[in-house]
Amino acid sequence: MKKTRLSPESLEPAPPAGGQVLDAQLHLLDRQVIDVDGLPVTTVDDLELEGVDADVPVSLGSSAPVISALLTGPVLGTRIFGGRPPSSRLIRIPWRDVAAVDVTIRLGVRSEGLAAGWVERWIRDKIISRIPGGKHDPE
Repeated sequence: MKKTRLSPESLEPAPPAGGQVLDAQLHLLDRQVIDVDGLPVTTVDDLELEGVDADVPVSLGSSAPVISALLTGPVLGTRIFGGRPPSSRLIRIPWRDVAAVDVTIRLGVRSEGLAAGWVERWIRDKIISRIPGGKHDPE
């Protein structure tokens, strides 16, 4: 059976999006999150979406899902061995706290108010600071 090909003239243009369109894998996942002072907070491990049900395909013509939060947490073990961490172990960073999406994701708030920064601080204080020269910025 032969499929008919549509010419570019016969396709309808895509409707304009009501916000910034992001490719989650390209623009968000595994990106470094930086607070308003330029300090590293965490990396993005997953996203929380509104307007879409889990494991249900999005029907044509329905509104696009909206990001409600960035999720981060201890997911290294599940990436290596498979599985999924319990949602109670993931830390939420509300999307309203995101100021810009660029090479890094910049927040409009300080990291002290977020529970996500404790891992970076623990690694800095317990591991990096013990490496010779690890207590100061390179000159």
